[in-house]
Amino acid sequence: MQVHPFFDPTTSTLTYVVFDAQSKDAVVVDPVLDYDPLSSSTSTASVDKVAEFLDEHQLKLHYVLETHAHADHISGSQLLRKRYQAPVVIGRHITAVQDLFKNLFDLPPDFPTDGSQFDRLVKEGDLLKAGTLSISVIETPGHTPACVTYQIDDAVFTGDALFMDDYGTGRCDFPGGSAEAMYSSVHDKLYQLPDDTRVFVGHDYMPEGRDLRYQTTIGLSKRCNPQLRGHTTTAEFISFRNERDARLKAPRLLYPSVQVNINAGQLPKPHDNGRRYLTVPINLKQPTDDSGTPL
Repeated sequence: MQVHPFFDPTTSTLTYVVFDAQSKDAVVVDPVLDYDPLSSSTSTASVDKVAEFLDEHQLKLHYVLETHAHADHISGSQLLRKRYQAPVVIGRHITAVQDLFKNLFDLPPDFPTDGSQFDRLVKEGDLLKAGTLSISVIETPGHTPACVTYQIDDAVFTGDALFMDDYGTGRCDFPGGSAEAMYSSVHDKLYQLPDDTRVFVGHDYMPEGRDLRYQTTIGLSKRCNPQLRGHTTTAEFISFRNERDARLKAPRLLYPSVQVNINAGQLPKPHDNGRRYLTVPINLKQPTDDSGTPL
C-alpha cells in the first residue's frame, strides 16, 4: 500500500491517494475544490492534480473518503465521483451535522438531513473493500459529530482529529463539537493502536515555520503531542482545548465550505436567473437591527 499526498497551501489541507501499485486499486481521502472568496469563484486546479495522478498511474478509484464535513475548504468529491463513478463516503453522523446547519443557512425545506446526498454512510467497525485495499472505519467525533478515521493496512487517516506530533488536535468549538469527545476519540481509540501505526493528518500548519510534514506515528503522538499525550488527563485536555478554542478565529471559508460539504460537495442549485448563490449569515453571535446596531 502506497500513499501519495497533495497539499493545498491556501487551506493547509492534505489530500491523499492511497493505492496498491500492483493491483492499481485506489481511494482518495479529502479532495479539495478551490474557492476564491473575493471573486466567489471555484476552480478545479487542486482536484485536477489528483485526477492527473490517478490517470498517469492508471489507478482504479473505488471510493472518495471524506473524514468529515470540512469547515475550511470545499470538497472536490463530486468531480471525482463524476469522472470515475467513485462513491462518496462519510460518517453516519453527518445527519446530525446537516440538522445543525440546515436552520443556520436557512436551507430549503426539502433539503435532506438523512445523509442521502452521500453514496454511503459508515459507522464504527465497518469494513470497505476497494479491490485489494481494506478500509476499516473508526468513529472519532470531537471536531464534528460525524468525524471518522479510516484505517488502511498499517496507516490511519485522521482528518481533523489528530494532527502532527508537534501541533495537536482539531478544534472542538464548532456546533456539535466536543472536547470531551475529542479526548475519547484520540486517547481512548487512536492511542490504543500499535505505536508504529502511521498517522496521515488532514492539515499541517507548519508551526515555527518548519517545512511541511504530513506523516507521524501513534507512538510519537503519544510521547510528543503538545496538546494531548498518552498521560494527559481528560480534565487537562478539556480545559486546554476550550481555552484555546475560545481564542481562535473562524476559518476563512467556514460558511461556503460547510453549506456545500453537508450537501456532499454539491454546489447550490441555480436560481431562476441561472446563477448559484451561497448563504452567508451576518452577526450570528451579536444580532443587530437593520442599521447594524447591536440589539
